[in-house]
Amino acid sequence: MTQIRSQFVASRRPGELGVHSVDGFHLVVPDLEQARNFYIAFGLNVKTVGNRLDMYTHGNSHRWGTIGEAQRKRLSYLSFGIFEDDFSPFKLRLQSAGVCQVDAPAGNESNGVWFRSPDGLLIELKVAEKTSPNAKSSFDTTSAPPGAQGSHLRSETRPVRPRRLAHIVIFTADVLASVRFYLNVLGLRLSDRSGEDVAFMHGIHGSDHHMIALARSNGPGLHHLSWDVASINDVGLGAMLMADKGYEKGWGLGRHVLGSNYFHYVRDPWGSYAEYSSDIDFIPANCDWQASDHPGDEAFYLWGPKPPQDFILNYEGET
Repeated sequence: MTQIRSQFVASRRPGELGVHSVDGFHLVVPDLEQARNFYIAFGLNVKTVGNRLDMYTHGNSHRWGTIGEAQRKRLSYLSFGIFEDDFSPFKLRLQSAGVCQVDAPAGNESNGVWFRSPDGLLIELKVAEKTSPNAKSSFDTTSAPPGAQGSHLRSETRPVRPRRLAHIVIFTADVLASVRFYLNVLGLRLSDRSGEDVAFMHGIHGSDHHMIALARSNGPGLHHLSWDVASINDVGLGAMLMADKGYEKGWGLGRHVLGSNYFHYVRDPWGSYAEYSSDIDFIPANCDWQASDHPGDEAFYLWGPKPPQDFILNYEGET
């Protein structure tokens, strides 16, 4: 185990144990070059390190995820960040909950503890800097004054650059059982849900409306990675630029109900999605958000086109 280093104190709910961020993810896909081209087109800073890709947003030193190569696309693990003084209490919580620790993946140097969710998804808890926001992210609604042009020529368009990883939506065979696990073991809290079909969970130390969401399927898998951008214009512009590069399949432009964010999903080469997201609801560390159970037709999206028929299909569960 590598040495645990001190981190600065960020937004925090006093006296309660819970993860503060999704620190990162690891995917494997059949073709690394295909992944590299897709995520560079999406606006990320993708670095090749040995036999993997490291995923960054431009101007941010945090590595949001890694991608390796395998025969089939699969979400390999999620890493959650915790405060340094929560490390020992979390180990005690895992022990009292009967959660068995497992070894880190081969070649992974980690200062954390590893275990599996009820679905078998590998999870790491690690001491890390808080990367979930401490306040609601800025949203650009600037309008041109009278006598000035508000837009620009298409030839002057610049690439859309996501600012950070916003959230991850994963599949699970049992949404309510997974909610209990992430609540009781990781200390996340329920934001909202729609029956047993989908649930949204936030961090107690201040986070967006959801840092993870759980969608019902036949087993674990990745539905989408969501990336925060500065405006609804960036959402729409990103969709157009991706379509210009051949990534036309997806869903949007629209606005969600639960989370309230503007969205456009771009389908990746393996059946999951990358989402441009802007202006999502924020839950401060001192806020006791009142979770509700909403009918599906009320809660999915406020406006936008109809989603593709296979939008909620878990391709990792397909044979």
